[in-house]
Amino acid sequence: MPDELMGRHPEVTQDARELVELATTEEGVGELLRRGLDWVSRVVPFDLATLFLLKEGRLEAVAARGPLANQAVRKHSLQLADFPSLKHALETRRARAFTEEDHSHGDGDPFDGVLDLPAGHACMVVPLCAGERCYGVLTLDRAQCETYAQPVVDLVEVYGQMLATALQGAEQRATAERLHRQDHEHAKLLESQLGGDSEGILETSLSPVMRDLSLRARQVAETDTPVLITGETGTGKERLARAIHRWSARADQPFVSLNCAAIPAGLLESELFGHVKGAFTGANRDRAGRFQMAHGGTLLLDEIGELPVELQAKLLRALQEKAFEPVGSDKTVRADVRILAATHVDLHQAIAQKRFREDLFYRLSVFPLRLPPLRERREDLPQLTVFLLEEQAKRTGRRGMRVMASGLVRLASYDWPGNLRELANALERATILTRGQELTAQSFDLPGERVREVPAAVPVEDTPAPLPAGAKVPTLAAVQREHILRVLTLTRGRVYGEGGAAALLGLKPSTLQSRMKKLGIARLEGFTAAEDA
Repeated sequence: MPDELMGRHPEVTQDARELVELATTEEGVGELLRRGLDWVSRVVPFDLATLFLLKEGRLEAVAARGPLANQAVRKHSLQLADFPSLKHALETRRARAFTEEDHSHGDGDPFDGVLDLPAGHACMVVPLCAGERCYGVLTLDRAQCETYAQPVVDLVEVYGQMLATALQGAEQRATAERLHRQDHEHAKLLESQLGGDSEGILETSLSPVMRDLSLRARQVAETDTPVLITGETGTGKERLARAIHRWSARADQPFVSLNCAAIPAGLLESELFGHVKGAFTGANRDRAGRFQMAHGGTLLLDEIGELPVELQAKLLRALQEKAFEPVGSDKTVRADVRILAATHVDLHQAIAQKRFREDLFYRLSVFPLRLPPLRERREDLPQLTVFLLEEQAKRTGRRGMRVMASGLVRLASYDWPGNLRELANALERATILTRGQELTAQSFDLPGERVREVPAAVPVEDTPAPLPAGAKVPTLAAVQREHILRVLTLTRGRVYGEGGAAALLGLKPSTLQSRMKKLGIARLEGFTAAEDA
């Protein structure tokens, strides 16, 4: 409960303390609301007190007290838009008393068909709002026609704010525990699915840009230098961070990740630095933050561009001094942590807009690594599809799926705004819709506005279309030559290795080279032997 409310109404101080204590227990929101009605009953007379919680535009009754309370009332719900007085109370965040005959807001009877209240009965509507959230309303009804006096309205409004603050604390506590569970489960899932595959997908990439990125990532992994990983959403920034951790001397120590965009701003400081018991509503025990969890290991601050400005100074100090104070504590805690940060946000623009501290940027970006979008490394598609289909098979048991040449051309013709994440989704969707094990061009339903022609390549068909009558039949050698050229174009001239032309054609590399020589394919125009090394 805010201090100014405590000052205005010291008689409810003990009630506030009890509500806060209840919000930190395991008894749940239902008990919190029922207890709140008990407290209201001590300060104001009513024949019916009903608590409604707001859910997707509807007010649903969750608790009721008084002689008129019955089972129908406890199951009652209202469409908020149909009752202007209730909507007005939530918009203004002010309690209001009136009688049924007061039609200034054009209301009907909220309990019509549920209760037979006398005409002209007195009513009070109290909003339950805290912070940026409105949780619902408290309605009080009495059979007498005399309206509630303003001092009584003011006092019940205090109880409404007090109850909303307790609800907010209970919600934050539930959110924090849910996020801790999700983080733990997510970490276990990644470890079980990826193992060392994050390194493999980097090291076996065909594109020069990814080969260079892998080399630089390995070099910086051997140090404790902070790394800033940038790239569009879905490019695999967390995968790269995990690879850097596994390549480092800290590989046997914890890898801890915090997504700065996924946690409410009010909880972020506690998530980073921990808190002590009683530091805020819901802090019913000491809890270590991510810095302490990552001691000796690596901490990934994902979506660092979403970190609130007020927290950036505290993070900067923790990075510089390797020390911090948990929320609610005056004791300094030290942690030896290697920091990796990742973002899809343009931090230079965020600095210009005063949304990101320049000194923090330079502290984090000692060694920047940019993950290119998939459209800039299309030659990695064959190897990526193999990797992602194998990863998918671990979850679904659908093994043996493979992308045919026409499917690869179809994938290469798309710009992939969602990058690896979107590619994984497209492969999974195609796998579900395909009965066999071969994914062809027809298996992939991609948005047409982002599909383009692949330079120097024509669509590859897995099954030949019938020739029109009278057409000249090409020789087998001509067909083979054209098909090999198409596949070589797709792989950017690469013959050897996983994702190379030989693997796609189902031939040994030596057999393919022999056939290329026989068909007069000495080299693919635009590519050099170095790209096949």
